[in-house]
Amino acid sequence: MTGVAERAIGAPLERRDGPAKVTGRAAYAYEQPVVDPLYLFPLEAAVARGRITSIDTSEAEAVDGVVLVLTHRNAPRLAPDADRELWVCQDEEIHFRNQFIGAVVAETSEAARQAAGLVRVAYEEDAHDVVLRADHPGLYAPETVNAGIATDSIFGDVERALAEAEVTVDQTYTTPMEHHNPMEPHTTVAAFHGEDGSGRFTLHDSNQGATMIQSLLAPALGVDPSRLRIISPYVGGAFGSKAQPHPHVMLAVLAAQLTGGRAVKCALTRRQTFTQASHRSPSIQRVRLGADRQGRLSALAHGSIAQTARFKEFVEQTTFATRSMYAAEHRATTHRAVALDVSVPGIYRAPGETPGFFALESAMDELALACRLDPIELRVRNEPTSDPESGLPFSTRAYVACLREGARRFRWEGRDPEPGVRRSGDWLIGTGVSGCVYPAYFLRGGSQAAVEALPDGRYRVELAASDIGTGAWTALAQIAADALTVPVADVDMAIGDSALPPATLAGGSMGLTHWGTAITEAARVFRERYGNGPSPGDRVVATEPENPHVGKVSMHAFGAQFAEVRVNADTGEVRVSRMLGVYDLGRVVNPRTTRSQLIGGMIMGMSMALHEESVVDPRFGHVVNCDLAQYHIPTHADVEEIEAVWLDGFDSCYNPMGAKGVGETGIVGVAAALANAAHHATGIRVRALPLTPDRFLR
Repeated sequence: MTGVAERAIGAPLERRDGPAKVTGRAAYAYEQPVVDPLYLFPLEAAVARGRITSIDTSEAEAVDGVVLVLTHRNAPRLAPDADRELWVCQDEEIHFRNQFIGAVVAETSEAARQAAGLVRVAYEEDAHDVVLRADHPGLYAPETVNAGIATDSIFGDVERALAEAEVTVDQTYTTPMEHHNPMEPHTTVAAFHGEDGSGRFTLHDSNQGATMIQSLLAPALGVDPSRLRIISPYVGGAFGSKAQPHPHVMLAVLAAQLTGGRAVKCALTRRQTFTQASHRSPSIQRVRLGADRQGRLSALAHGSIAQTARFKEFVEQTTFATRSMYAAEHRATTHRAVALDVSVPGIYRAPGETPGFFALESAMDELALACRLDPIELRVRNEPTSDPESGLPFSTRAYVACLREGARRFRWEGRDPEPGVRRSGDWLIGTGVSGCVYPAYFLRGGSQAAVEALPDGRYRVELAASDIGTGAWTALAQIAADALTVPVADVDMAIGDSALPPATLAGGSMGLTHWGTAITEAARVFRERYGNGPSPGDRVVATEPENPHVGKVSMHAFGAQFAEVRVNADTGEVRVSRMLGVYDLGRVVNPRTTRSQLIGGMIMGMSMALHEESVVDPRFGHVVNCDLAQYHIPTHADVEEIEAVWLDGFDSCYNPMGAKGVGETGIVGVAAALANAAHHATGIRVRALPLTPDRFLR
């Protein structure tokens, strides 16, 4: 450690894992080599609610190559207080259509799948309900929503302020059920080592954090976490769907306990991911705004209704980010839920912020029109001097600067304020803007990192972080190199294994904060202990320190997103001509991977705006369009011109690197920007996603 190495943070380095991935040498979970594996194919419930009355497995067991048919009659017992999503094959109850009720394990995947179709199941069926509606009699207020956030937040007298406001907006916005669909499906290869009485498990699993999966599976199995090893060095996308174990993981684990030590491989089909790997809940949101004629807000009310499962609660924090976005003396943000006969909703890229900002920023656009103000000027006039929710100062907040810089780059000046007036041939053209924000989330317990000196002046840095496609392999090496003051080429990374020092999950745009802080601390301790002359084998393990700024400042990433769309006047088809995002991200660790993350989020937001909708058949309770032929997402041809840029910055409160969250910030306001642009093009305000052509036919 000479202290003269060129700084690695800020360099647009190519991804370390890139060559291995494009040449096929990076082994994903299902591709991990195991000796003499068996293959598992799940059995699925054919009713949406009820109970199993009988199962006949005789035909399946007679298929050549079948080793085991797992059902609730022979499955190993799980802890009675286990997570109900993981409580697989423990009783006869059916909670949702396509629930896993067993599995066939065979010598080949073909035999397992064939035999699964021969299992005969009889049910006692109950009436089911899978439709979310605002007047549902089962509507209730959860104790908290996702991330432990308070369900409601009310300041002042919103009803009085709305009644007295000179200008008001009162509209309802809806978003549909959506599914993640990462490129790599959900897979697990499970092995049970019980011959020595220790009852140890090894899982090659596609997930967002080996430590988190270990800690969630262990209580259900009734074992100490140290008896599970979770390995996941490469993950082909997740978007939140792999933040916790789903039923297929437990199926593989249960089957592995009954196969005499042979590993069991399970890979969900694309169709199965629509029922077994969570989803973004549909939402019904009412936004009410009250302002004076100059557009200054006096009242802001944002309420959300979402669905959850009867057997396990998950409620998205849809109105949470609204609490810190705009200044208004009187404010109310609320969450309500309806428990239905559906699979458990879950985390989906920027859970809460993404659907919530479609409603909030669409309503702000409507208020701008009502006040006859430019949409950017309206937002600037409602810029708070401190966090409206907590009263705390912001660590940094460059939202207005993002709006101004975006307007300059997007050539916003001179935009006709009237909708439906710009046309080119058959196409109506409009532009729209939206703000975006992503809060700083912190997990208790934090992360640890190890630093070890290797021969020839090199270093090995270890922690159980997960790279879900974000570039963590590369960015963490850059952080480690600067912390050790060595060239980044001298740092070897080891991640994605629960046998390494524990790490928080890759989620909530907080992975880099926790992991980078732990690495920085480990490097500091290493340098203090060994100075500039460490010997090979010298090693330290350090835990990230508590962030002293939590509770003293309000920490968020901000941005402004701009869109230009063309809407066909005859067919209603929407095409995206241009998209621009300008972001306040603090210090950027790797510009190359950061830009990729932001553009990926923006394209995903465009997908949400124009295409994504999981359609549920209320008669049977299942998703109808449960494959990528019918569940539409964008292709390259759908993105004509897209750019993401950021302001120079450094947030000294967020983490030692000065960086803010990136992965989810890019998606948050895109749907609203596109909906606002479509309204500007057509004069038709669409308050329900997706923006399909039929919604623009007069």
